[in-house]
Amino acid sequence: MTGSDPLSLVLTAYLAMAAVMAWLWVLQLRVRNASIADVGWCMGLIAVVLWYATQAAGEIERKIFVAVMAVLYAGRLGFYILLNRVIGKTEDARYRRLREHWGGSERLKMFGYFQLQALAVAGFSLPFLVLIQNPRPPFALIELAGLLIWIIAVTGEGMADWQLAHFRSQSWNRDRVCRDGLWYFSRHPNYFFEWLHWWAYVVMAIGTPGWMLTWIGPVAMGWALLKVTGIPLAEAQAVTSRGEEYRIYQQTTNMLIPWWPKRRPIERG
Repeated sequence: MTGSDPLSLVLTAYLAMAAVMAWLWVLQLRVRNASIADVGWCMGLIAVVLWYATQAAGEIERKIFVAVMAVLYAGRLGFYILLNRVIGKTEDARYRRLREHWGGSERLKMFGYFQLQALAVAGFSLPFLVLIQNPRPPFALIELAGLLIWIIAVTGEGMADWQLAHFRSQSWNRDRVCRDGLWYFSRHPNYFFEWLHWWAYVVMAIGTPGWMLTWIGPVAMGWALLKVTGIPLAEAQAVTSRGEEYRIYQQTTNMLIPWWPKRRPIERG
């Protein structure tokens, strides 16, 4: 089956998302909650992948398969963010810290941040496009292996998000550190499973044209989580709001990869 030129598809997706994110930036000027950029990223990714499925070359069975994965992954995440960080909520502390840090140039830099989200949608859509255009008959064993990784990762991220939301819903936990469920084994299990999820597409696309483009997912997401807007901002805010209890949590619990916690070091006088 022939389809549209992949480069044209990605460029069109980026331009459309740039317009959407510009509109969301205007909206956040009114609501003062930049988390709508994260919701926009999730919904934008779904829209772009569904559009790829209608325009790109590929087998119809695999197009449906990839589209369902995108909808389930990004839809769950976007719905979670909408309910827990946007509707009726004050702005996430990470964004408040960014606004304070940016000072007088906050509006312009926030616009740049929203536009980076448009670029991120285009970039993170590439693994899905590679899968859609896989010329091999569906479904090879390697795709099923990748699907197993995907199921573990998306389920794990959903569990971590639910456990944290349930913990925070209890008023007596307001200033406490969550160690429930997966949070006992990692300080950021949601980020770990988010990162793991992108490896599923790498595995599924092994040996296909454009396979190296699927590495954009785990490499870029890993960099963002470890160095930019993920863990650094979350940890700084946690230390500020939870103090010594979170410092102990840092000493005993792995930052990202879930594992059994260590004993707290004995302080010597």
